[in-house]
Amino acid sequence: MRLTLIRRWCTRHSTIGELLIDDERVCFTLEDAVQNGRKISGETAIPAGRYQVTITESQRFKRLLPLLLDVPGFDGVRIHAGNTCDDTAGCILVGTTMGPDRVNNSRKAFSPLFERLKEATAHGPVWLTILERPGKGAT
Repeated sequence: MRLTLIRRWCTRHSTIGELLIDDERVCFTLEDAVQNGRKISGETAIPAGRYQVTITESQRFKRLLPLLLDVPGFDGVRIHAGNTCDDTAGCILVGTTMGPDRVNNSRKAFSPLFERLKEATAHGPVWLTILERPGKGAT
């Protein structure tokens, strides 16, 4: 499984992207704003790069969720449901559609994604590559 998050639209409040599995878009993403590659807890998106994804129990959500490993300067970055920056403390939110500073139908997007990630991580390492490509995307 090749997992890629392409950051497309950035505002001073958020970053919206597209999450692809093997070059096919599976959902939109919402993160905090990108700020010069620095990660400030609860305020900014994580640096672009490549991160291993594992499935572990979230203490905050009390359930299994995808976790990104070895994020520089920050622990606990997860992929989960949520619609606005108020729903993330630096994590990656997913949705089936997007709007200004938000994603929609988050649970509908998260459930099939999570099942695919669980299956893939059971068979070996899964890596997420985050790329910056503003201004291009969904049509």
